[in-house]
Amino acid sequence: MTTHILILCTHNSARSVLAESLLNHWARRLNQNLRAHSAGSTPSGRIHPQALQALASAGVDASDARSKSWDEFVGEAAPVMRIVITVCDNAAAEPCPYWPGSPVRAHWGFPDPSLAPEAERAQAFALTRQAIGYRMLQLARLPVASLTDAELQLALDEIGRS
Repeated sequence: MTTHILILCTHNSARSVLAESLLNHWARRLNQNLRAHSAGSTPSGRIHPQALQALASAGVDASDARSKSWDEFVGEAAPVMRIVITVCDNAAAEPCPYWPGSPVRAHWGFPDPSLAPEAERAQAFALTRQAIGYRMLQLARLPVASLTDAELQLALDEIGRS
């Protein structure tokens, strides 16, 4: 059975998209039955071009990436999330909708690379991709399906401190 993971950021245009694409990349590479999704509370409606460039330069497929609302993941037809991770401080502070199944939650905050000065922005996206990619690799290596919620919470908290 596939384990679904939702990654949230306010605009769903950079950090959450990086995380979704990187976790799906690592899950495929490690043959893990994980499926990442991303969404935002107030989606911008577009993916930041430099997020897509950062993923492409690392050989990560983001062809199905799109900016979407977290409302897509609360309906009856939505997959049940085992884990919900926020990757920006704004999203972490917002009241999230009720998630069916009471998923384990974690906050792994990353600075917004799109706010870097223009001359430094490409490097900011590359560094953010690397930092997020490291955590997504650690998550993909976990035996998520066999962990209790308490064990999973401890593991996610430990990854967040790394």
